[in-house]
Amino acid sequence: MRLGCCAYSYRDKLQSGEMTMLGFLDECVRVGFDGVELTSYYFADADRSELLRLKRECFARGLEVTGTAVGTNLCQSSPDGRATDVRKAREWMEKGSLLGAPFIRVFAGGPAEGETEEGAFANCVASLQELLADAEAHGVVIGLENHGGITSTAEQVLRIVDAIGETPWFTINLDTGNYCEPEREIAMTAPHVLTVHAKRRHRGADGQMHDVDYALVRRLLEGQGYRGFINMEYEEPEDPMTGVPSFMEVLVAALR
Repeated sequence: MRLGCCAYSYRDKLQSGEMTMLGFLDECVRVGFDGVELTSYYFADADRSELLRLKRECFARGLEVTGTAVGTNLCQSSPDGRATDVRKAREWMEKGSLLGAPFIRVFAGGPAEGETEEGAFANCVASLQELLADAEAHGVVIGLENHGGITSTAEQVLRIVDAIGETPWFTINLDTGNYCEPEREIAMTAPHVLTVHAKRRHRGADGQMHDVDYALVRRLLEGQGYRGFINMEYEEPEDPMTGVPSFMEVLVAALR
């Protein structure tokens, strides 16, 4: 399997200005990644010329652009708030197409206090359906992540998948750190997975943190014919300059 790295892994350095996006690319080359996920949060300038320049710099370094990512709450009850996040996703589909990104990661969100999951579910499905035409127009697949809220469990994720129905422009972005029962829940959702975020640990049903079993992840994904990238999303407290290479060794041993 090919290994990529999410810019989010270096979030503190990118947000502080200690690292630039070009510096991120260089670090990914040094560590040995095959690709990069260019998270939307860390672009100092995201105009057309800058996006095309970054695309060229990825190509020059032999790094494949695996995707981009936005933070959204597609199930919020406020029509204005929901419309703002739909516009954000739509904007970054267009920007992603300029970068050569084949997918965009989105979040469903969760109901606010006093709101129902049923209402949140309906809002999320409506928002995703609204984005499908844009995904097709730009050639950028929507990847819904299992990320808490109304996507906390495999059952919740699959309910959304079923509501969207058959379309080549919607898929699951599997986050290996966000299921409490990884073996059962990854097995359930693996048939719909086109992209993966790799965390070092996950919180189990016992409330404790556990290392993710990447031999198991590989077996479950390959059992469904998965051939996509595994994008590292490093969240551990250790400095990513040492933590990312260390985690890379784990992923290489299990996945390459």
